[in-house]
Amino acid sequence: MMNKEELHRFISNSTGNESNICQIYAIKDGEAVYDDCWRGYKTEDAVNINSVTKGVMALLAGIALDRGSIKSVDQKVMDFFPEYTVKRGEKTIYDVTIKHLLTMTAPYKYRSEPWTKVCTSDDWTLSVLDFLGGRKGITGEFKYATLGIQILAGVIENATGEKCIDLANKCLFEPLGLPERINHGDSSKEDQFDFFMNKKPRKYEWYSDPQDTVTAGWGLCMSALDMAVIGSLVLNGGQYGGKRIISEEYLKDMLTPYLKLGEKFGYMNYGYLWYKPFDDREVYAAIGDSGNIIYINKEQDVSVGITGTFKPRIFDRVEFIEKKVLPVLSD
Repeated sequence: MMNKEELHRFISNSTGNESNICQIYAIKDGEAVYDDCWRGYKTEDAVNINSVTKGVMALLAGIALDRGSIKSVDQKVMDFFPEYTVKRGEKTIYDVTIKHLLTMTAPYKYRSEPWTKVCTSDDWTLSVLDFLGGRKGITGEFKYATLGIQILAGVIENATGEKCIDLANKCLFEPLGLPERINHGDSSKEDQFDFFMNKKPRKYEWYSDPQDTVTAGWGLCMSALDMAVIGSLVLNGGQYGGKRIISEEYLKDMLTPYLKLGEKFGYMNYGYLWYKPFDDREVYAAIGDSGNIIYINKEQDVSVGITGTFKPRIFDRVEFIEKKVLPVLSD
């Protein structure tokens, strides 16, 4: 078993999966117990956390539900887009619910995600809606859709009358004592490429489309500290610092396993955009590419945030956290 100094050296010298780690931050029993940085990063620096963004979107959906802006996860998605013109012959779209979006069981009319078409459009949410539905109907099959979850941002904004970023700042980041995020602003193909690939720290920002709607599937920039704090909120049933931020009832629903995933996703279980890695343990995670992760372990009352710069084919750091990070927390 390593101590903290040995773990620091191990990550510093890694040429493998750990070679892109920027920050690790851990909170145990309500106290910060670990804070370390690599590759020129400081504790307060932010990174594009990729698909961990989806886990934050699940919390915003819960906040909209708690406020009554959304009545139920079983509400139809099309209830929130009355102005949208559905394509001729398309029927399935009318059956898609918010729960289908949250559990990645919504059907889409594409083989691979239409990045270019969506990310060069004026309104990414409406552009993705054009792909929702299809002839097969709703099969309940898991279809991981980074662009599809953009529709959830539209649902939340149309339900609450607020931009997602304003809702997140006011009802999530500020009550948690985290810095407010700003919209990333102007976007081009080159800029999007840089946003993913650039290994330097980013501002506290969130990628956004030309309508100033945030990207719901990626593009939120956070530090490992930010992520560990959000993990603590989930760990504590929606309370933080004595304040109720999100209902315990919604978080229970969010962490309930609705699907058992296949080999590509490590046979993990899936809730509302959060993973449950083990069938028989109270461990949950919001997971993004390049090893970005919010990891929470209810058995040990610990929340861990890890950030990493762009590095392909690193998906899940659950095993790394359990084997290497958790043992040093009592060091």
